[in-house]
Amino acid sequence: MNIRPLGDRVLVKPQVEEEKTISGIILPETVDKEKKAQGEIIALGNGEKLAKLSLSVGMKVLFKKWGGEEIKIGDVEYKILDSVDVIAVVE
Repeated sequence: MNIRPLGDRVLVKPQVEEEKTISGIILPETVDKEKKAQGEIIALGNGEKLAKLSLSVGMKVLFKKWGGEEIKIGDVEYKILDSVDVIAVVE
């Protein structure tokens, strides 16, 4: 199934968060982890705001963890984000 976001929306495949700290402490599910997340852009809408941001498929971006809508296609989870939920490009 192909999904194409509409307007100023972005389809992102989030990266899996680390479940343990650098020192090896395993974090339980109840711990409130960072409020920002990282992922790869899979598809873009055709909105004017996105054109100004110069985003493209394959870019790694930081986005608001609690922003957007979560969807699941097969066994893979994605997020559809508004352009304002994308915080930065990871270079």
